Amino acid sequence: MSEQSLIFAFLLIYMENKIIDESKQGEALVRETENKGGKKMFLESYGCQMNFADSEIVASILIDKGYTTTTDYKEADLIFVNTCAIRENAESRVRQRLYDYKKVKKTNKNLPNGVLGCMAERLKTSVLSKKN
Repeated sequence: MSEQSLIFAFLLIYMENKIIDESKQGEALVRETENKGGKKMFLESYGCQMNFADSEIVASILIDKGYTTTTDYKEADLIFVNTCAIRENAESRVRQRLYDYKKVKKTNKNLPNGVLGCMAERLKTSVLSKKN
C-alpha cells in the first residue's frame, strides 16, 4: 500500500464520526511542520467531511514537498479552495473567494490557485471560463 493510500485510509477512519463544525467552513487549514522558510500554501475547505479529509491529504502531500501552511492567502505561494456543491450557500461563498484570489493574482501573475471538490467537478467548464 502506498503512503498516500495509507494517509487516505487513516483520514477516512479519523473523519468517519467527526462532525464538521459549521464555524470551520472556509477556515484556512493550518498544520505544524518542520519546514521553515519554504513556500506557503493557503488551503480552505467548504462542505462535507470528505472535503475536509481531502484537504488534509492535499496538505500532507504539499508539506512533504516542502510547503508550510498559512492563514493569509495574500502571502501564499499556492492557493486551493476545496468546494462543495451540496452545502447551502457554499457555491456563492466560493465564487466570492475566487474573486478575492483573482485580485491577488493581479499583483502576482505566477500565483497558482486551484479549485478542488464536487463543485469544481460539477461546474468545471463555467468555473474555468468565468470572468469575474
